[in-house]
Order: sequence, then C-alpha cells, then structure tokens
Amino acid sequence: MTVHFIGAGPGAADLLTLRGRDLIARCPVCLYAGSLVPVGVLQHCPPGARIVDTAPLSLDAIIAEMQAAEDAGLDVARLHSGDLSIWSAVGEQTRRLERLKIPFTLTPGVPSFAAAAAALGRELTLPEVAQSLVLTRTSGRASAMPSSESLSAFAATRATMAIHLSIHALARVVDELTPFYGDECPIALVYRASWPDERIVRGTLATIEQLAGEAPMERTALILVGPALGARDFRESALYDAAYDRRFRPRGGGEPA
Repeated sequence: MTVHFIGAGPGAADLLTLRGRDLIARCPVCLYAGSLVPVGVLQHCPPGARIVDTAPLSLDAIIAEMQAAEDAGLDVARLHSGDLSIWSAVGEQTRRLERLKIPFTLTPGVPSFAAAAAALGRELTLPEVAQSLVLTRTSGRASAMPSSESLSAFAATRATMAIHLSIHALARVVDELTPFYGDECPIALVYRASWPDERIVRGTLATIEQLAGEAPMERTALILVGPALGARDFRESALYDAAYDRRFRPRGGGEPA
C-alpha cells in the first residue's frame, strides 16, 4: 500500500501529467482538495473508488483516511492543486506518514505561476532583463512569513516576482514594490489561470489598484510583477545564435563534440 501525492495542476483538468493520471486510475481511494482541484480530474478514478473531498477535513481526519486505507491494503491517490513543492501542506502530511511507517510517493504537477505565465503569453525570464523568478506570498492567517522574507527584500533584486495568496493585500504589495520597480513597472493579476472563468488584469504599479477595483478578484488570483512582463526590446539569447559555439551546434558545421 502506498499513498501517492499528486500535483493536479492549476485548474484545467487536462493539465495533468500522464504519471498522475495513471496513478489516479489505479488507486481505489482518492482524497482530493475539493476547493481547488477540478472535478474533471476525478474522471480518471477507477469504478467504485472511494472519493473523499478533504476541504472540510482536519489534518487528523485526513491521516485517519490514509491509515484506514493502509489497514485495508488500498493505495491512495492524494490530489493537491498545482505542484506539491510549494504551499501544498504536503510536508506535514508526509511527516505524519513517516511516523506511521506508511509509504508514499510524490508526483509533481503544473504550478499556478506557469499557467499564469502561459495565459499572459510571456516568458518570465529574459536576457539581461530578469534571470530569476521569486515565488513568494504575504503573511496570512494560516502561516506568517519569516521576518527575513519581506517583499522589499526580494524586490531589491528587481527579479520577476510571482506573489501568491495575496490579492487581498494588493495595496500593500504595490506600496512595498514601487520604490524598487518604479510606477511604470508592469504588473498582472491572473485569476484562476487555466479555469473556464480565468480573468486577467494588466497594468502598472501606478494603475493596478484602480483596475483591480473595477474587476474584483478573490484569493485564487496570482500577482505577477517585474520588467520582464512588458519588455520588448531585449537582447536575443546566445543559445540560438549561429555564431555561438555549443556542443550540439558547433561553429563550422563539424560534428558535435
């Protein structure tokens, strides 16, 4: 028996890895975060599977479901939205499973920031504009931010930032970022990226609060900000330059080293 933690992607039911789909199809128990995981993903569950929405459950109740499945010798598909590596609460569940000596695996999924970038039609890193992406959030009821991880500390790098779970604090985000990025820095709000009701609001740090007020969004919106979102006149990467000597495309047309 194994508990398979599966990143179910950002929202669209078909943004699911083949490995994730196949694991779901062979697990007779499926625990899914119903508030964020699309119901369409559940169509891959086998007939007769026990399907449990964990949104109203406590951690103790979720672990009890896994323990019951272990006692019955039944594999579990545990579905979380996006990717498991960030803000998934997987760490606290796997810690419990380790104590109970219940085996588990982790299968990554498409993260929300990647779906948001696709919706915007933008690359988040551009040559000589931004080569780093900061994934962060603001403090909330569920978890406070470490004092060293402030928005201003990250903004000092002028890297592209993907700010999760913070649409409610948009005014504070703008106030903290503007001194580093400037009023004209592009910013985008992407609500429920890849879902049928996806919405996008684009603006600058100077205009985004007014624009957001005209089209209010809830907590599932992602904030993306940084020069790379609006850059057009940037240097092309040397990777595909004909004069760039690399292993798979050497200058002179010879065989790769």
